[in-house]
Amino acid sequence: MSELKDLTSLDLAALVSSRICHDIISPVGAIINGLEVLDDDNAGDMREFAMDLIRKSARQASAKLQFARLAFGAAGSAGAEIDLGDAQSVATALMENEKSNLNWQVDRHLMPKNLVKLLLNLLLIANQCVPRGGEIVIRMTGEPSKPNFELTAKGVNPRIPLGMQATLGGEEPERVDAHSVQPIYTLLLARECGMTIDLVKDEDLVRLTARQS
Repeated sequence: MSELKDLTSLDLAALVSSRICHDIISPVGAIINGLEVLDDDNAGDMREFAMDLIRKSARQASAKLQFARLAFGAAGSAGAEIDLGDAQSVATALMENEKSNLNWQVDRHLMPKNLVKLLLNLLLIANQCVPRGGEIVIRMTGEPSKPNFELTAKGVNPRIPLGMQATLGGEEPERVDAHSVQPIYTLLLARECGMTIDLVKDEDLVRLTARQS
C-alpha cells in the first residue's frame, strides 16, 4: 500500500466512526420500533413481542458498543495493556448475535492494547468470510508481547470479500470508504505492531494469520 497518502488521520477517524454507527443503527432502530409499539394503546398481543424485541436489540447494541470500545477505541492510555479475558468476553457477546460460532483458544494474558485491537479486528474479517455461518477458531502462539495469531473460518461456501485480500496484503484499495475502512484499519494496526497479515482460502475454510515481520 502506498502509505494511503490521501487518507488523513481525521479521515480515518471519520470513516471508522461511520462504520461503528452503521453497525449500531440497526439494533437501536429496532428498540425505537419496539417502544413505538408499546406506546400504541391498540397494540394488544404485540406488547410481549415488542418487549422481546427491545430486550434482544438492547443486548445486541450493548455487545456491539463494548466490542467497538476495545477494537476501535482508546481503551486506556498509550502503552496500556488489556486483559485477553476482557477481549474474549466482548468477542463472545458480539458473536452471539452472528451466524457463526466462536471457538476462542487463546489463554488469558495481559497484552499490549494494539495487539488486542488487532486480534479483535481480525475476528471481524474472519466473520465476513463466512456470511452463511460456520465456526471461527482463534489461536495464538508466541509470547503475549510478540504473538502470532491464526484464525480459521469454516462454513458453507466460505469466501474472501472482494478486494480484502489485496488490501490486507498492502495494495492500495480502489476506494476508501466506510465499507472498506475496517481492513485498512486492521492493516495499519498490524504495521504498528510490526506484523504482516496473510489471508488465504483453502477448500472449505479461510485462514487468516498475523505474524511478526
